[in-house]
Amino acid sequence: MAEAKKTLRITQTRSAIGRKADQGATLKALGLGRIGKTVDQVDNESIRGMIFKVKHLIEVEEI
Repeated sequence: MAEAKKTLRITQTRSAIGRKADQGATLKALGLGRIGKTVDQVDNESIRGMIFKVKHLIEVEEI
């Protein structure tokens, strides 16, 4: 039986205003854009890299 993909629930907790442009673009790439918005993303290396870049603006939980 195939393993189920792990999923991460990502919630934006701080604003991207006043941050570097690439951090705002990373939030957009994750599907975020306003405080309080939550998205579910598959857990893989590229998503983990984006999370690391904006870790001070988001909260992450495994589901």
